[in-house]
Amino acid sequence: MKTLRFLMLTSLILSSMVTFSQTKKNATMKNMEVFKVSVSQQVLDDLKSRLQNTRWPGEAEGSGWHFGTSEAYLKELVQYWLTSYDWRKQEAELNKYPQYIADVKGVKVHFQYIKGKGKNAKPLILTHGWPDSYYRFHKIIPLLTEGEQGFDLVIPSIPGFGFSGKVAMTSEAVADLWKELMTENLGYDKFYAAGGDVGMGVTKALASKYPDVVSGVHFTDVGYPMGQEDPATMSEAEKQFAQFVQQWWYSEGAYAMVHATKPQSLAYGLNDSPTGLAAWILSFGNAGASPEILEAAFGGRDALLTNIMIYWTTQTIATSMRMYKADAIAQWSGAQPLQKSKVPAGVALYPREAQFPKEWAERFVNVVSFRKMSEGGHFAALEVPDSFATELRSFFYSID
Repeated sequence: MKTLRFLMLTSLILSSMVTFSQTKKNATMKNMEVFKVSVSQQVLDDLKSRLQNTRWPGEAEGSGWHFGTSEAYLKELVQYWLTSYDWRKQEAELNKYPQYIADVKGVKVHFQYIKGKGKNAKPLILTHGWPDSYYRFHKIIPLLTEGEQGFDLVIPSIPGFGFSGKVAMTSEAVADLWKELMTENLGYDKFYAAGGDVGMGVTKALASKYPDVVSGVHFTDVGYPMGQEDPATMSEAEKQFAQFVQQWWYSEGAYAMVHATKPQSLAYGLNDSPTGLAAWILSFGNAGASPEILEAAFGGRDALLTNIMIYWTTQTIATSMRMYKADAIAQWSGAQPLQKSKVPAGVALYPREAQFPKEWAERFVNVVSFRKMSEGGHFAALEVPDSFATELRSFFYSID
């Protein structure tokens, strides 16, 4: 749970079914060029040197993960990174599917574009969050492009993340880019969208601002209480959820306040030290879980490191964090909140995600499907790809 998380922290500081059309405008992809991930050996050699020369700070005896990322665990991970992890193998995996760079309203947008094999594949744009990347969805690509109930998948890197341009934008501004990418660069008249975390905010903005072209949306979270809701309008379940979130913020939410207020100060250390970068990402991804759950949440140790490597090799940790600041500035400047959209929305609530009630989701989106899942957490596409892919297919093919 991250998108809009800093909004609640800010508040604490301040106050304590559309039918789908398969037709396209044209079959030409505009203002795009083929892209391949290719990291120079010099960057990899420099990485190795930095890892080998890490200055370890030490940790309090018996502290484990209670003070932040466990040094004992991190040392083991760094050793694996140095001796067993194979970036070239992972790079080949990243290049397994077609990738492009598009000029979208003057912004460089990197994305994967994989056509479904069925005759009636539906266009679906998937938006990642922080501290993950477009790599969040790599396991579900074959699961969603096979068969007659498949999708044309568009999986972009948010600007400021990975291989997209190094510019931090608000969630609404990213939604504007996604609409342009799907309708103008790729030529779809209508499309579907799904996202969690930061991707939730982008997807929600898409549905609210562009209901004429967005046919359906799917979420794994829908935002969090910000202390501005009238208790008289809240159900008992919503009040309990708000209390849980407030407690979570005080124990785990410091990262979001740093991102929303002083991201540049943090960026110097994270951009300079791969061990520091890993520690910061792991500190959030862990959030009190065991190392086994942490690695499972990211899809395994290699997947965990590949996600970190995308930040390291592109030097985008600074701009990725700066997105929180951009959204915070928009809020502080008095930007009007988005109106609830009538676009059909599916919500899947995973057991290791914050357990919001259905009525909370219904405040923000037009919930036509609300399912409690049996296993998985915040990074469900990595952790339980089969379940997540089945949920997306089931929902999007049920609303036509």
